[in-house]
Amino acid sequence: MGTRMKIIDLSHTISPDMPTYPGTEPPTFKVSCTIEKDGFLEKEITMCSHTGTHIDAPAHLIEGLNTLDQLQIGHYFGDALLVDFQNIGRNIIELDDLVAYQTEINSVDFLLINTGWNKYWGTERYYSDYPVLSIDAADWLSKHSLKGFGIDAISADTADTTDFPIHKTLFTEDIIIIENLVNLEDIGTNLFRFSCF
Repeated sequence: MGTRMKIIDLSHTISPDMPTYPGTEPPTFKVSCTIEKDGFLEKEITMCSHTGTHIDAPAHLIEGLNTLDQLQIGHYFGDALLVDFQNIGRNIIELDDLVAYQTEINSVDFLLINTGWNKYWGTERYYSDYPVLSIDAADWLSKHSLKGFGIDAISADTADTTDFPIHKTLFTEDIIIIENLVNLEDIGTNLFRFSCF
């Protein structure tokens, strides 16, 4: 009997009453076919691509950069590091905070940040004052060979941004951004395999 792999789902459940980015329509579910009438059950789901746990592609904000389908499938899988900043005591993650993990970051494809902000999911507080990287931290990260950066907040940039500097800094290096992560506390501190297909 081989070693069992523990798999942890880091995505929020999609439902019609789930929280969405302000101004984004919630998902809708409609029964299109039933077993009684059609011999099979089928549902129609309508939702925006940035609903719940999702990926921001470089083309999300910069014209001409890669869309999700233009990246190779391997871009969505690899070794990952989770860094816990739940007790950092501020809403800006500075360069020095990340440099402490430089050796580990150099050896992974994905960096995930646990800020603890997920505890506000479903409340008004979730949409503002959440932790984000400083510009210097994002610039430093962009110089690493990362495939992606993930966070348990609604955005990688502050709620009041108009130019999205953190997104754009990472996007120019084809670093995808995974937002609204959940269950990060279940991962632990070891390096792990991460997929965001």
